[in-house]
Amino acid sequence: MPIPVSRTRFMTWRSLATAAVAALMAALLVPAAAHGAPRQSTPVYSYENAIRESVWVDTGLDGDNDGRHDRVAVDIVRPRELARQGRRIPVIMDASPYYSCCGRGNESQKKTYDANGDVVQMPLFYDNYFVPRGYAFVGVDLAGTDRSDGCVDVGGRSDIRSAKAVIDWLNGRARGYTTRAGTTRASATWTNGRTGMIGKSWDGTIANGVAATGVKGLKTIVPISAISSWYDYYFAKGAPLYDSGPDWLSGYVDSPDARAKCAAVQRKLVDGAPRTGDWTPLWSERDYVKDAAKVKASVFLVHGMQDLNVRTKNFGQWWDALAKNGVDRKIWLSQTGHVDPFDFRRGAWVDTLHRWFDHELLGYDNGIDHEPMADVERHPDQWTTSAVWPPRATAATTLRPGTGTRPGVGTLGLGRASGTETFTDDPQESETDWAANIDRPTADKAGFTTRPLTRDLRLSGSSKVTVTATPTTSTAHLSAVLVDLGPDTVRDYAGSGEGITTLTDRTCWGASTAGDSSCFKVTRAATTDVDYTVVSRGWADLGNHASDRGVPLTPGKAYTITLDLAATDHVVPKGHRLALIVAGTDKDLIDPPAGTPTLTLDLSRTSARVPLVGGADAFERATKGSTAAPSASVLDGVRAPHTALRVPGEAD
Repeated sequence: MPIPVSRTRFMTWRSLATAAVAALMAALLVPAAAHGAPRQSTPVYSYENAIRESVWVDTGLDGDNDGRHDRVAVDIVRPRELARQGRRIPVIMDASPYYSCCGRGNESQKKTYDANGDVVQMPLFYDNYFVPRGYAFVGVDLAGTDRSDGCVDVGGRSDIRSAKAVIDWLNGRARGYTTRAGTTRASATWTNGRTGMIGKSWDGTIANGVAATGVKGLKTIVPISAISSWYDYYFAKGAPLYDSGPDWLSGYVDSPDARAKCAAVQRKLVDGAPRTGDWTPLWSERDYVKDAAKVKASVFLVHGMQDLNVRTKNFGQWWDALAKNGVDRKIWLSQTGHVDPFDFRRGAWVDTLHRWFDHELLGYDNGIDHEPMADVERHPDQWTTSAVWPPRATAATTLRPGTGTRPGVGTLGLGRASGTETFTDDPQESETDWAANIDRPTADKAGFTTRPLTRDLRLSGSSKVTVTATPTTSTAHLSAVLVDLGPDTVRDYAGSGEGITTLTDRTCWGASTAGDSSCFKVTRAATTDVDYTVVSRGWADLGNHASDRGVPLTPGKAYTITLDLAATDHVVPKGHRLALIVAGTDKDLIDPPAGTPTLTLDLSRTSARVPLVGGADAFERATKGSTAAPSASVLDGVRAPHTALRVPGEAD
């Protein structure tokens, strides 16, 4: 069955409401000389003379237990001309923990302030570009960071309330103050309350979480490489993805005040996120997917299909849940790792984001709602589109592994097979080692391939691999990997730039001041030639076979578990082969188990459910009449991936 799509061709646009908003906003925001319905906001307001101010918003929480409500710092840049005219304007907002500790963007920009405490440099280009076009830009310091009170709780109630309270204040439902500890009130009389949230990684994660509250006034979100469930940032069905938990991350971004006051919150993060990988109430609080039915904002989602920081299960499950609930949505999928679209498709990104906000926040009828839902990078800097995503013809197709003429070198097809394959976990080997040796028997993996395809075969969406395995130890971890076997030139997502190279020249996107330049270093695609491409991956602790809590295994007993593989969109070209690899520890992508298990796969009860455009018929046509597979040789790919970074957003 295809993954559900929106109830309409692209997005469920409320035409009457949109027309009404367009007429109202045209009257309020378009210069007096303009005539007719506007299609695009233009830079007619001064950025240099814009109002820059700070407000502290009451969250209603006391996370640091100091006896008073926490206040979060809100830095605002907005057009002075519209303020003088009393015209109310929409808001673009980025709520972040990184404004002082780590910086934002490819150049790690931080907020800077003047002697009065008003923001001088706001990171990234959003304020430079959109304030002259009639928007306000708001940068929010999450609770426990920079100039805000409270404690960082890593995607929990405090994080989400930090940003939600600001949207409530923008809509007259919360209290704001002119100082951090004073009593003088500040009101947002200058805004109509229509807010769009944007941000990469942790920032985009906050946008997801706030949208999942259903807060009134949030009209759209643009989550870039964002988390949808924090459990899936740290674990994959019990298998640990990092060697630390949310307590480490909280300590990384805490302000000095928070470090002094938030020991109790740190303890809750430690106790609530055991390294066993068990699902706990802490993870339920940080699971936004379960609340997708509350989302009223439209969603423009962006993710790198080779993102090994915020792994792509996060966007796949969020997208599917939004589709199920009829949320208006759009998506860009790149070949990069954890990279902002400003750094892999700059001109098209700024133009598309501009038109998106104009449509969603100003109500302009600019045609973006009639454009294809999805843009997918098929090769470096080469993009294709899909009217809906995944395409309507996509169907989950069951592919089954079979034995071959050599141990661990098997077949992959539609027919049910029998027999077994055995491998021993080797924590020093990774998916790149397995794929490089796909045609050679090795003790650390079981590989299964189609013959060379006679026509292209497209995967679009999320896959699942069900494995029945008998371990020799009481603990065992599993990895499942889908691989495109064939030559290609791809973005070097495993390199230091995760698919981009930063140059020295700059391009400018908006107006500048002496303290805040709109000019940023140019980037280009960093590419590499490969003999294979890892398409999708997933992991699990076999001890989680029966529930979301792991149990010791009985050596010699067979267990069945389903691994969730990352969402992707990939075409396996004619002449290439599709492979499924099942193995143990994927070096540097999951942590190894306590022992060194040998696992025996029951192939009659092992299969992959793969979203193929055209379904089983497309697979059968693509493999019909295929020639013999090539002889065994060692293949070249990207360097072994790694996840040394444990900070969502740090690898900008």
